[in-house]
Amino acid sequence: MIEIENKTDFLPDEKLLKKISSSLTKRDIELIITNNDDIQNINKTYRNIDKPTDVLSFPLQGDKKAPLGSIIISIDYVKEKAKEFNHSQMDEFLLLYVHGLLHLLGYDHEIDNGQMREKEKQIIKKFNLPKSLIVRNDG
Repeated sequence: MIEIENKTDFLPDEKLLKKISSSLTKRDIELIITNNDDIQNINKTYRNIDKPTDVLSFPLQGDKKAPLGSIIISIDYVKEKAKEFNHSQMDEFLLLYVHGLLHLLGYDHEIDNGQMREKEKQIIKKFNLPKSLIVRNDG
């Protein structure tokens, strides 16, 4: 189950979010959709980085019955990047969701040997999404 707290007027494709999530985990996920000001405050509070970002992931520790964690997405970034990469806001939103979900599952593109990139490519292909955050850097 995905519990969505939407602080914006953006309407995510909940059916597709559930399909993506259930293809990777059976655990519950909290999804917060917000703006740059709010995500900047969260980023500063929890990561000591005083600037907005596109997506944040906060995994929860606990047994396999506990929720997997929280994903926070800035709709301001979604709109900006969708325009920059010439795809829909929904596609950009889903890419950020996938990226955040993989972080909740323990993937970390900053320290792994390409495992997150490969998993992201598989999901992108399976759900027919455009190039992702880290795949974009492949050139």
